[in-house]
Amino acid sequence: LQQNRNHYLRYYLVEAANSVRKHVLEYQEYYAKKYNEVPKHQHKRALVLIARKFVRLVDALLRNHQLFTPERCVKV
Repeated sequence: LQQNRNHYLRYYLVEAANSVRKHVLEYQEYYAKKYNEVPKHQHKRALVLIARKFVRLVDALLRNHQLFTPERCVKV
């Protein structure tokens, strides 16, 4: 997610990523992994990376006309 694009869209994507992080185990594990990789700005960096992953998932779901089910989510 680039910073010089739509700030409102970025904000809501990061908020959605934070919500997904709290409820989906795969995203919780990914968050923990990315959080522990760097010494500074861990939370913000991990959330933005989750938002990027979430955008790819939403794009794949929309292109394939599928609903999100955590048990069999699309690997992108």
